[in-house]
Parts: sequence; structure tokens; C-alpha cells
Amino acid sequence: MTQTAAGHGAALQGPPSDLPSTRLRRLSAEWSGDRQVFADASWRKAMMWIFLLSDTFVFGCFLIGYMTVRMSTPVPWPNPSQVFAIEIAGKPWPLLLIAIMTFVLISSSGTMAMAVASGYRRSRRTTALLMGLTALLGATFVGMQAFEWTKLIYEGVRPWANPWGAEQFGSAFFMVTGFHGTHVTIGVIALLVMVCKVWRGDFDTGRRGTFTSRPGSYENVEIMGLYWHFVDLVWVFIFALFYLW
Repeated sequence: MTQTAAGHGAALQGPPSDLPSTRLRRLSAEWSGDRQVFADASWRKAMMWIFLLSDTFVFGCFLIGYMTVRMSTPVPWPNPSQVFAIEIAGKPWPLLLIAIMTFVLISSSGTMAMAVASGYRRSRRTTALLMGLTALLGATFVGMQAFEWTKLIYEGVRPWANPWGAEQFGSAFFMVTGFHGTHVTIGVIALLVMVCKVWRGDFDTGRRGTFTSRPGSYENVEIMGLYWHFVDLVWVFIFALFYLW
């Protein structure tokens, strides 16, 4: 009786050699989960991630170059509170314009996130309105940046000259902020194109054209969101290095 019960228990457990193979199959399934996720990603989204990765290296090289120049120059670096101050009612306000610019751009990231969420729900009008608001905030940021450039140029800042200290300040500032501002400008133009296409229902009907995805899919809205969030994230580093350091 005891031998029969023991044999029955051994049969339920299976051969000891099956246990390692079961663990290997389970481990293989867990590791292949990521592969399946990437296999389901569209080429549009994959290409956007590759572009953002390459752009990260470009911005990283610019910022590392800026830090290297700043730390190696023997000439004192300009004080950001003095350089980026604006005068209101005869009183200087350090970094006020920069704070407003940062608030506007970070707010646009929030509206873009809400636009993507509305796109998931296929709420056409809400998505278009939120993307339009994002484009408006982005254009406001570019306009304030143009005002900042105009002010600095009027005060004598050039890529080869700077009345407040190290001459390298002008070239580094105009190169990095100009490169970022170009990204924001391109994003605003793309957003306006997307707003028109979303508003007239191109993503619902699958109408052929630029930025149009397959019928019933708002994936391109999500891809536009990836680009816009990246631009906002880069500005955080520029803000910290140029205006706070």
C-alpha cells in the first residue's frame, strides 16, 4: 500500500529531468516578452525612437562642449542673473522671462499628453484642440526666445564677442538655444499639420497624405507626443546649465 502511494506521487511529480527543462522554457518565455513587444511596434514609432536617440547624442555633445569651454576658460563667465534680466518699471527682474518661457514649454508638454490620451479614445475634436493649444504654447516659447535673442544682440552679445566676460558665451548660447529653438519650430509646424488632419478626420478614414496612419489609428499623434516631450526634456538641461549655473 505504501509503495503504491509512493509510486503514484512520483508519477504526479514527473521525472526529475523535466524540471530543468521547464525552468528553461519559463525563462525563455520571460526573455522573449521584450522581443514580442518590439516586434509589435510600428516602423514609424521605431524610427522616431531611433531619431530621438541620435538627437540625444547631438544635444549631449553640445552641452558637454559648453561645459568644457566654460570650465576651461580663464576669463570670468557672465552672471546669468545680470545677462538674462529684463527691466520692468525701471527695475531689473533676473530670469523672469526665462521662468515664463520654461513654464510655457512645460505646460505644452501637459497639453500634448492630454492630446495623446484623447487620441487613444478617438476623440477627434478634443485631440485637435489640445494639439492646437500645444502648438500655440510652442509658438509663444519661440516668440519669447526671439525676443531674448534680440535683447542680447542689442546689448552687444555676438558669437565672437560678449560685453559681460568670456567671448565664448555668445557662440555657445546661440548655438545650443538656436538648435533647440529650431526643434521647437519644426514641432510647431508639424503640430499644425496634424491639427488640420485630425480635425477633418483623416485618421478616422485613412485618407492618404503626410503624417496619415492607417484608418482608425491615432498612432501618429502619439509619435508627435514623443518628439514634443523630448524637446521639453532637453530644455530642462539647457535651463539648468545656461540659466542656473
